[in-house]
Amino acid sequence: MTYTSWFECTRGCGTRYAIDEVVYHCENCGGLLDVEHDLGALQDRSAGEWKALFDQRVRTNQWPYGSGIWGKKEWVLPQVENENIVSMYEGHTNTFWARQLGEEIGVPDLWVKQCGNSHTGSFKDLGMTVLVSVVNQMLADGKPIRAVACASTGDTSAALAAYAAAADIPAVILLPHGKVSTAQLVQPIANHALVLALDTDFDGCMAIVEQLTEDPTIYLANSMNSLRIEGQKTIGIEIVQQFNWQVPDWIIIPAGNLGNVSALGRGLSMMRALGLIDRLPRIACAQAANANPLYLSYQTGFKEYTAVEARATAASAIQIGAPVSYERAVKVLKAFDGIVDQASEDELANASARADKTGLYTCPQTGVALAVMFKMVARGEIKADDRVVVISTAHGLKFTDFKVDYHKGDLDGVKAKYANPPVEIPADLNAVNDAINRAILC
Repeated sequence: MTYTSWFECTRGCGTRYAIDEVVYHCENCGGLLDVEHDLGALQDRSAGEWKALFDQRVRTNQWPYGSGIWGKKEWVLPQVENENIVSMYEGHTNTFWARQLGEEIGVPDLWVKQCGNSHTGSFKDLGMTVLVSVVNQMLADGKPIRAVACASTGDTSAALAAYAAAADIPAVILLPHGKVSTAQLVQPIANHALVLALDTDFDGCMAIVEQLTEDPTIYLANSMNSLRIEGQKTIGIEIVQQFNWQVPDWIIIPAGNLGNVSALGRGLSMMRALGLIDRLPRIACAQAANANPLYLSYQTGFKEYTAVEARATAASAIQIGAPVSYERAVKVLKAFDGIVDQASEDELANASARADKTGLYTCPQTGVALAVMFKMVARGEIKADDRVVVISTAHGLKFTDFKVDYHKGDLDGVKAKYANPPVEIPADLNAVNDAINRAILC
């Protein structure tokens, strides 16, 4: 059976484009585009056969199927030739049983999907392998692509720079000056992308990259381009696969530009359409209160939507006031009986530190998701016997300054309940024993 996919307008007007066309919006109605698949062709295998195939490919050395993305190639981008795939064997990240934290809050079946345990340290790798592979295929087919470009709050730029470097494709990165952590800034620099630090915020960078990529030889790598979403949709599939094809009750995800929740919904919906699951989880989107346009729209039942000017937040990767995937996200939330909540700077910082105290090492975006989860438990929306998965989007090591400032008590607007600064004492055994006795044995 030959499998195929194409771009199609997300607003349902029926307009289609080939995967190798340089197009980001429907030229008929202006809507964003989704990648759609021939589900009829995919039904040539039963649900059991798809499960067996996906399980067989986990971490295999047979190129490229050991990747968590390309192990599901038929569901992602079947047209890309294997020799043109650009992969770091991304995916297959641990879904960590947060047993101690779960016991503390009365939800023992609590898990954290560690998407930051990836090549560049964030879930953005999952989508970038697909996008850069398609560009690589286009170049092999003689398409005149000079470079790939993105606006970023940090993680997208790291992923694009690494995958583009691996494919020897020039990358152009637009970052908001002074609003990206040092660890995130150095990643695209190290991979020799052209890094442009603009005196604006992410939304300003996004506006400029949209204009820049009107030149068809500079290919847009933001999640406005649904090739990214095709890779990211495997997060939901992989979570279910890791639970022996059982669906959790709740998945909680940080929400910024909203491509992630859109992707999560697409993967799970595809599983149900092809019979691998018979129900959907509920989804909760977690926004920083300082960048909360989706939350404000949710408060109106999604009847109203206004972009906001995002204020500074420790969760800098989701400091976005005009998310490009708003329409996609609303469709998913309605289909999944989803909710949206927000977290203040104090709530997200303390939620992150509380999780760290139980063995995790969470980024501030994950802190937002955890803070929302704590609220949902307190309200009784999450029950004691629910299976809950929190998606951790990036590695905590990308946000070292956030961690240091928390434990020094230097984060504005945050009362650090779990601060654990080093104890400075003389190099003396008695002083060491006294410190131990005060801290542990008292």
